[in-house]
Amino acid sequence: MTEVRTPPRWARRVGVLLAHGVWNTRVHGAEHVPADGPVVVVANHTGLMDGPVLVGAVPRATAVLVRRGMFVGPLGWLLRGSGQIPVDEADGGRSALAAARTSLRAGGVVAVFPEGSRGKGDAADARAGAAWLALNGGALVIPAAVLGTRRTGESVHRPPGLRRRLWIEFGAPVRIERSAGVSGREALVAANEQIRVALAAVVGDAVARSGITLPTDDPLADRRGRIAR
Repeated sequence: MTEVRTPPRWARRVGVLLAHGVWNTRVHGAEHVPADGPVVVVANHTGLMDGPVLVGAVPRATAVLVRRGMFVGPLGWLLRGSGQIPVDEADGGRSALAAARTSLRAGGVVAVFPEGSRGKGDAADARAGAAWLALNGGALVIPAAVLGTRRTGESVHRPPGLRRRLWIEFGAPVRIERSAGVSGREALVAANEQIRVALAAVVGDAVARSGITLPTDDPLADRRGRIAR
């Protein structure tokens, strides 16, 4: 069972330092994030530093679902200490979702990258974890676009250059509800598509507003294909 820890105040301070000290991040639409209550922030994923920058942009303490392989060495200590949630592929992410649900039921904020791994960041597809959390954690969903952390041709494993201009944009809240007479499976599929469409729209708006384009390549495309098969 994954331990549930409330992210300490210093965790967000580190995110703010990275977003506005190390990089030049513009945050748009932060007023869409409720001041209290359970929230699932869903964001597109292109680069290594999407999570830390997002933590600095969300105006509340936030726990991000992070691949367990990142929890090693000094970085692992930092992730654990800051209350981030490890996702173990060995159990299909179930322990992470259970921990995230516990956090939501306590009124917390959880951030998820529905695309699953770093790529183009266009929200063309999405895994259903965020939808499951919204349905089972009683949470409001806030779509968020993260732009500039990776450019076309750059490695998904390297951080962006010092003082690069980044952009994070939050969209209007999405309320996920299960209609009467709809099976759990049908509700999950419908919620997942509702979230994906909302996220894709916010990403498109953010690109138009900021002038920062998404990377056109997907360095992990081959790996995605092997996983799909």
